[in-house]
Amino acid sequence: MDKDSSSAPHLFQTLAIRSVTLRNRIGVSPMCQYSAEDGVANDWHFVHLGSRAVGGAGIVLVEATAIAPEGRITPGCLGLWSDKHVEPLARIAEFVKSHGAVAGIQIAHAGRKASADLPWKGGAHLSESQGGWMTIAPSAISFGGDLPKVPKAMTEADIVRVQNEFVSAAKRALAAGFEWLELHAAHGYLFNEFLSPLANHRTDNYGGSFVNRTRLLLDTTRAVRKVWPDPLPLAVRISAIDWKAGGWQIEDSIALAKLLKAEGVDLIDCSSGGVVPDAKITVRPGYQVPFAERIRREAGIATAAVGFITEPKQADGIVRDGQADLVLLARQMLVDPYWPAHAAKALGHKLPSPNQYARAW
Repeated sequence: MDKDSSSAPHLFQTLAIRSVTLRNRIGVSPMCQYSAEDGVANDWHFVHLGSRAVGGAGIVLVEATAIAPEGRITPGCLGLWSDKHVEPLARIAEFVKSHGAVAGIQIAHAGRKASADLPWKGGAHLSESQGGWMTIAPSAISFGGDLPKVPKAMTEADIVRVQNEFVSAAKRALAAGFEWLELHAAHGYLFNEFLSPLANHRTDNYGGSFVNRTRLLLDTTRAVRKVWPDPLPLAVRISAIDWKAGGWQIEDSIALAKLLKAEGVDLIDCSSGGVVPDAKITVRPGYQVPFAERIRREAGIATAAVGFITEPKQADGIVRDGQADLVLLARQMLVDPYWPAHAAKALGHKLPSPNQYARAW
């Protein structure tokens, strides 16, 4: 079977962004493992991420990695707020790259959704006596449901501090050897809270108008791009819509994508929802792909599609039809770390295999 990228199924053609080339259009979406101690990566993360590089993915993205202790979703989340976090992540990045995948990392701040318990312990907000901490957000409005903690409304000094923490985390990501950086501005976390009028009720320069609500993300992106080398890609994950009236809409995302592109962002990772607990979302295979398609077409920027992409022909069609440049798989990669190899076989293509697995592939 033909291994040449130009004649391969679209899913297995290379993707070049700046100086980085992905061997195919399949990525491992950032998936929180809630398994770190004080933000430090361990053998679980090494095996989890390394096995998916061996499995043939084009890019492996490390989970939402907090830029400050207060920015963790849970006490088990990874961090990049200290130099002690660099070496364990560097070990992972080196292994991922040694097996042909691009090593990427997503940096994040959870905002008002921080200080939560581990999912398998219920995921509710932790009290101070349980090891919880004060959360921050654009406005002193709780998320609700199992996350009732009212956050501290950020001062401008807080905003400057968080921006600086993102810059410092980006520098550490570079020191760890990552080739691809993603800013997490989705799923109801801090950047998303500023973007959405459902969570942002500020009346200063960071609230009210679209220009003001996008200011924090754009300013931070600009600052990060200054320290993230020009040859390396920068991506941003957004929630394309809030799935609720009065919230952020796809037209806002298209406008934001154009602004992010002007700041040196190369790809928009298109997810949705998460900013309020009562959003009505109809989940079905590929339900978020239309967001990636519209942003790609109307903002003129590369996109990644996510959300119940499970079948090889489905994924190949997304790329072939120009709906997105990259598909990022999450749950399906948990079920099958070798999904790229199995997808290749299903599409009449063959991936090069590690020598250790040659007889099986």
